[in-house]
Amino acid sequence: MAVLAESGSNPDVDLLYDINGLAKDAPHWFDRAVEFVGEYGLLVAMVLLVVGCWWSVRRRADEDLPATMAALVWAPLAAAIAVLVNVPIRGFVERPRPFLTHQGLDVLVSGKTDYSFVSDHATITMALGVGLFVAHRKFGVAGIGLALLEGFCRVYMGVHYPTDVIGGFALGTAVALLLSPLATALLTPVMKAVEGAPRVGWIVRRRSARVGLVRGARTPVAAEERDLAA
Repeated sequence: MAVLAESGSNPDVDLLYDINGLAKDAPHWFDRAVEFVGEYGLLVAMVLLVVGCWWSVRRRADEDLPATMAALVWAPLAAAIAVLVNVPIRGFVERPRPFLTHQGLDVLVSGKTDYSFVSDHATITMALGVGLFVAHRKFGVAGIGLALLEGFCRVYMGVHYPTDVIGGFALGTAVALLLSPLATALLTPVMKAVEGAPRVGWIVRRRSARVGLVRGARTPVAAEERDLAA
């Protein structure tokens, strides 16, 4: 299985030329911007999105917060596991980069000598996006959107076939979703323990939220005592 697509009549190759062909007509500064965004920028944006989600959800004063934090911690772990799973897949398929097989591509990033299938960038970003979606719907939708943009950039840059990206999306989604129940079950007790620790409890819940939760738990008792007194 050395090559998945060699013929120019292959729809995968046709789509590669169509998307990468946009780079030939784009201004030089735009290509350089896509190069940076596709190689580094979107990965950084995904990390910032995870941090932003953590900062947002830790202010919530509800009892399910440790489970939400467990799902959030799982997102980067899922991305790491997906990349590890991709190592034997790449070695088995052994698909060369498209610019090594096809002529006339506008390659925006040089020095890529590893195999093409599946895309690590697509795998990482989609695993993070789907993991975020499990933890928080709004942040997750944004993360999946960034992952889709990452996939487009990789083809635009001429370093991946469209099926490399689709395979990365599938791998990242599968790892993030299929292992999520087990990961959440294992990580939730850890998050509860961290929440109860005096020095590191802020990682899971802000102090004001913790105080609010305790006060909210006392409210029904106080109301019942007032009813009995009346």
